[in-house]
Amino acid sequence: MLAAYFSRALSLCLGLLLASSALHLRAQTLELSQAQAWVTVLGQTTQQAVSLPYHWDQRQNGRPGEASFEIPFVLPVLPSASYGLYIPRLGNAYEVWLNGVLLQHNGDMQQGNGADYAKSPRYVEIQPGSLHRSNLLRIRIRADIGRRGGLAPMTLGPAEEVHAVYLKNYRWRSTGSFAITITGLVVGLMALALWASQVDTLAPDKPRRDPLYLHAGLAQLFGLLVVVDVILDNPPLSWLWWGIVLRMAVAIWMASTLLFCMEIAGWSRRPAVSWLRCWLGLLAAGSVVAGLVASLFGHTWVLTLWYSALAVTVLATLPALIWKATHGGSGSQKLVTAVLLLNGLLGLRDLIVVRISSVYAENTLLRYGSLLFALTLGYVVTARFRAALLHARDFTANLARQVASKEDELAQTYQRFELLAREQERTAERTRILRDMHDGVGSHISTAIRQLEAGRSSSAQVVQTLRDSLDQLKLSVDAMNLPEGDIGALLASMRYRLEPRFAALDVRLIWEVEELAPVPRLDGAAMRQMQLLLFEALSNVLQHARAHSLRIRAQPMGSPSAGVRLQIIDDGVGFDVDTTSKKGLRSMTDRAVAIGAILRCSSQPGRTVIEISVS
Repeated sequence: MLAAYFSRALSLCLGLLLASSALHLRAQTLELSQAQAWVTVLGQTTQQAVSLPYHWDQRQNGRPGEASFEIPFVLPVLPSASYGLYIPRLGNAYEVWLNGVLLQHNGDMQQGNGADYAKSPRYVEIQPGSLHRSNLLRIRIRADIGRRGGLAPMTLGPAEEVHAVYLKNYRWRSTGSFAITITGLVVGLMALALWASQVDTLAPDKPRRDPLYLHAGLAQLFGLLVVVDVILDNPPLSWLWWGIVLRMAVAIWMASTLLFCMEIAGWSRRPAVSWLRCWLGLLAAGSVVAGLVASLFGHTWVLTLWYSALAVTVLATLPALIWKATHGGSGSQKLVTAVLLLNGLLGLRDLIVVRISSVYAENTLLRYGSLLFALTLGYVVTARFRAALLHARDFTANLARQVASKEDELAQTYQRFELLAREQERTAERTRILRDMHDGVGSHISTAIRQLEAGRSSSAQVVQTLRDSLDQLKLSVDAMNLPEGDIGALLASMRYRLEPRFAALDVRLIWEVEELAPVPRLDGAAMRQMQLLLFEALSNVLQHARAHSLRIRAQPMGSPSAGVRLQIIDDGVGFDVDTTSKKGLRSMTDRAVAIGAILRCSSQPGRTVIEISVS
């Protein structure tokens, strides 16, 4: 029991001790907001007691100048550790003095419109030896026109506590802006890459890119200029031109955002949107005029009026977009409208706080809205990609079904054509056989009949005619199985069929046939012509040459693939090639021409050569 009471008492003492330390620490922290100011404008210096914040643009109506603020303060106890001075905003150029010692300075105190150090919070570390019981803090500033120069209330106290407050503000204003810049840059470049690569090719004469991605990319990249300005103490241009660039960036940022929303809502082709584009173009041009008037003549109210017109334009479009989103709008439309509404409210808040009221140290919040817009764009792209993927899957499935159906139809058609082709082949083969029988066998049989009827032919002649008819019939059957282009097989078939007839007539056959490569261009019809040509040449030898020997020579012409040269050589009585006009020789010439072969004929008693060259 006693142990429990003792524990409770100890805990109470520790709690009181910690609370006392915290109260003591807070008691050591001072809020410095009262000062004596010496303000110099246009060469005239005035002294006055002021309560901070001192908003230069509000107090001096757009006139440049400089001011010196003296802030006395008393410390109840001399500190033994470092102190810190936190200044939320001051400048545009400044010097911080404590008890006659310069602690920190940034910017040129003599030359205006240079670097701007009024954008980021400042922290000044003070060593214990620099502080007395009674102290005088003196801060000098140089303020330019329309750049939010001035001095905010300051916090002085133990370094650890004051630095924590400074870090919180610095992270929101500077580190946060840097993170937004990186995110916006990635999203903006991604949107422009999508715009450049996603081309609608349904109309080849007019390929069209999706303007939604263009507006999104421009909104992100031009919005980045506004965000980047927060972390740039030294702008890349002089303030006159840099200020104009920033205002144009704001105009293009807002215009692209609105047009992006119109694309999401499906209103891009409406006449009202065309008028909106014209109005936004006027506002963009007006940013140059407003910037020049404010910078050259000090009429900052013109900029306030311009910002107000831009804010009213954004807010005026919201009711229509909200109505569209809440009446059958897609998820993307609802999300984009909500983000635009939030950005509009943030912009309205910044307009009132930054441009109209006398509040000085507050941060603008609209730039954080660009991060929401970037995330929204990511959602829209993902949703569109998912919809396109589903559409592609449905299209692929439907296409696969159509292809399968067409394949079935094609297979059935192919089967019908195959049956028809086979039937045509059979018909063609029957026609060929009938034609060969009519032209060859039929012709020879008719000749034999006429010979018998006339009574002027010997039996040997009639038998020879009938043998020719039988040989042609056999060769017609052989032609059904001849390999295309294989002249060696053709010669072998003819040797098989005709060698007995030559032997019966005591004609010695001499075969000098080398290995022959197929001639690819000799199809079935050409091989039949070659067969009839050779048969005509051999039949002439049997009927008219009265030869004792017949030499058949076949060899490649040059390389094996160059072609084939055939020679039929007999030792018969010969004939006059130039004066003789025989039907057989004309027929052989016609068949050679039909297959693109070259026929040469030379004859004299004891040696007749028929040469056929096929390449």
